Amino acid sequence: MKGIVLLSGPSCVGKGPLLAATERMFPAAAEKLRKIVLYNDRPPRPGEVDGVEYHFRPREEILAFRERGDVIVLEVRPGNFQALAREDIEAALHKPGIPFLEAFYRFGDEMREREWLKGGDIVSVFLSPLTKEEILFLKGQPRVRLEEFVSELMRRKLLKRTQRQKGSLSRQDLGDIEIRVSTAYEELRAACRYDHVIPNHDGEDSENWGQFYYPLGDARRALLSFVDVLEGKQPRFGEKWPGELIS
Repeated sequence: MKGIVLLSGPSCVGKGPLLAATERMFPAAAEKLRKIVLYNDRPPRPGEVDGVEYHFRPREEILAFRERGDVIVLEVRPGNFQALAREDIEAALHKPGIPFLEAFYRFGDEMREREWLKGGDIVSVFLSPLTKEEILFLKGQPRVRLEEFVSELMRRKLLKRTQRQKGSLSRQDLGDIEIRVSTAYEELRAACRYDHVIPNHDGEDSENWGQFYYPLGDARRALLSFVDVLEGKQPRFGEKWPGELIS
């Protein structure tokens, strides 16, 4: 496995549980990952640790990075800024193992445009809440607007996750959910630019990740496919999406 593994997908699609399941079920593969930690201006969620999930910093500090040429700063959602430092990428590339970045898709675009990798590769993986076949089916239904369908799909997942984490939801929680929903379709449109698309209906709201210790359903298929990528193989349940799939 050469280069950086980039994992992307809409909020609540299951990226966090996927990584946790990899650590639990395939510890040898997980131990090879050298995570590149992004900067984030949002507050930590319950259980998140500064420097592990993200470098949590005030927005003013992250926006100040724009003055530097060695940091990418992006508004990944309305009102949420993240940053990626070149020195963190280079440090991961010089360590044994697999450099790993979980990030919004535009970070991969920016790294390529700035030629930060100096000939290195990005192996990109997109975790999708829908399969290619399902998207083709939905596009053929006269009563379905795909963008609205995707938004409602992710809204339900985010509502379940937030209720599980916090119980009752505040107005701020609901507002945060709508912000995350607002970018889901844009992110799905970018999936055609990824090397591998792994469909996964078992988002972060699903019990299939750990209710019975062994992941079940799509959670299991996503896990096996992701480990295939880490081992330099074709993901057994992966897809490659054509550019015209989502216009």
